[in-house]
Amino acid sequence: MRALEKKRLVDFVAKIMEQSGFKAHRNYRTSKYIVDVYGLLPTVLGDIGVVVACKNYEERWKVGMDVLKELEMTAKALQASKIVVITTSDFSPNAVSYAERRNIKLIDKDELMTLAKKFSQKTETCEDADEYAEEEYIPSKSIGTSFVSRGRRVSLSGRRRSDASDKLKAWSRSILKSTVGLIIIVLAVSTLITYLINLNPALSGILRIFFAAILSYGIVMALERDLMVTLVKGSTVFFVTLIIYIAYIALILVR
Repeated sequence: MRALEKKRLVDFVAKIMEQSGFKAHRNYRTSKYIVDVYGLLPTVLGDIGVVVACKNYEERWKVGMDVLKELEMTAKALQASKIVVITTSDFSPNAVSYAERRNIKLIDKDELMTLAKKFSQKTETCEDADEYAEEEYIPSKSIGTSFVSRGRRVSLSGRRRSDASDKLKAWSRSILKSTVGLIIIVLAVSTLITYLINLNPALSGILRIFFAAILSYGIVMALERDLMVTLVKGSTVFFVTLIIYIAYIALILVR
């Protein structure tokens, strides 16, 4: 992989993080350091910080331990909970060993290319598909190499149904991306399931917590590809749901 321009690499990483729910700050400055990308994931319990270093090295250069140690100091200053180093080349054996001991995520050129392919496919599906569907190009008989635009014929009622469907999908996605929305969904579904089973109150409370745990991690896992985001977000949803159920059970016992 050729070394990307630093700005392009930083922008690419920031866009991926933003799609995962992070607020990505490019070239974030502290009193002593500059972070290529500083991501904040909003949760009910507070923001979770991730610092990312983007190293656009030529293939013959390897990222060493000095980069990892400097990023650790930056993460400590920002109280970030996760460190990620991304490079267009590779990592030295010492850096790999150090990262494993310190729980630092390393992404080399191969993983970066995999991410780039996934990102481009997703972008084409979400953004470019509509453009190609709306406008089909065919060679003009009279001009030869020029192109004539031929749009699809869509009725007004069909367009309205499509717009309404798009709005509903966008609204659903925003609810599922929201931590508060996920908590409400988990509470509602786990309560409904236990109600339909119709057990005694003691078992019902335990069963609600059990289903809440499955739903909290299951729904987030279906939405998020990043394991760290899944664990953090799923744990947040389950923890808040658990507190609500414990408070509910305590109220029933008091009565």
